[in-house]
Amino acid sequence: MAPALQGLQPCPSGRQGQGQSSPWGRCCRLRALQRCSCPVPLALSPAACVLCHRTEADPDICGDKLEKFGLCAHVFCLYFATLLPQRGSERAGLMGFLPRDILFEVRRAAEQHCCVCGQSGATILCCEENCGKWFHLPCAKEGGCVNHYITPYRSFCSEHRPHQDVQVTPAPGTECPICMEPVEDRMSYRTMVCPACQRAWFHRDCIQGQAMRAGLLCFQCPLCRDSEEFVVQMIIMGIPVPFRLPTWEDNDAFADLGERHSQCNARECLYPGGREEAEEEGPWELLLCSSCAAEGTHRRCSGLGNHIDSWECDSCAGLGTGMRQSTWVSLVWGQCPGWAWQRLSAPGGMWAQLWPGLPWALRGF
Repeated sequence: MAPALQGLQPCPSGRQGQGQSSPWGRCCRLRALQRCSCPVPLALSPAACVLCHRTEADPDICGDKLEKFGLCAHVFCLYFATLLPQRGSERAGLMGFLPRDILFEVRRAAEQHCCVCGQSGATILCCEENCGKWFHLPCAKEGGCVNHYITPYRSFCSEHRPHQDVQVTPAPGTECPICMEPVEDRMSYRTMVCPACQRAWFHRDCIQGQAMRAGLLCFQCPLCRDSEEFVVQMIIMGIPVPFRLPTWEDNDAFADLGERHSQCNARECLYPGGREEAEEEGPWELLLCSSCAAEGTHRRCSGLGNHIDSWECDSCAGLGTGMRQSTWVSLVWGQCPGWAWQRLSAPGGMWAQLWPGLPWALRGF
């Protein structure tokens, strides 16, 4: 082999040991695209997952795409591959899946055809005994297959997938409470019901979207708000529920709610420093409305003596809300942004049964 080609591995656009034709000509059989002699369009195209062969896939279903050691694979394509062992720590290989094991699985999967799309390279086998149906992870939804996104990552074909054990049917004209569109007239793969209240009917895609936005700590029935039986059932039915805070608490989206009002709203502010300034005590101490805490005043600006501990703005006083003793309406734990942290169950609870090794105070954050 020429010195310039030493150390290079087969290109993913060609089969092992063969120079296959690609849309841009015959492949040079080099894996490392940055050193590959294939035409530029091939080198610049998005890398395909070696397990599902998709360059683009739903990240809610397949997870993030990992690229390392000249390999590219979706996180959940790795975890759901039936015969792919996870031998290393999470820092080894791709999430603990070693490159040699991944390549061996790719060669083995070339002989298995997907029961949904009919293409070769299927890596997921239905876990039902004596069932020989294989499929790709992105094909699962189209084929009505179910995957459990918790250890040990079991998968079921459309014939052997779990079903909801409820004896109810939706009333005519029942709408999904998430998208407000009609649901099917019976339970199906795409139409589901809350096992707790048995009154909330929703589309699989809708509840999947809610699960991804809410996260495990805030995921609940959109109607009855049940968060235990509901969550367990959804996981069994193949809904991925990420263990993290809800997306609406990302980037301190509600940080403004925790800020204290700091301006004098009197018609004429007498403080020489202006409305935005105040002192800790004395005539220029800033008092907040004891009812709404949305307006404030310096004591002197409203003629309040040092013996007065509470004050109400004109809007609240006119509504007859009554005087309160506190001049500071605090956001107590459970009412402020970040309340989802309280949803962490005690050790031994429902989440401990689903994830026995979960370090409850830290995992997922």
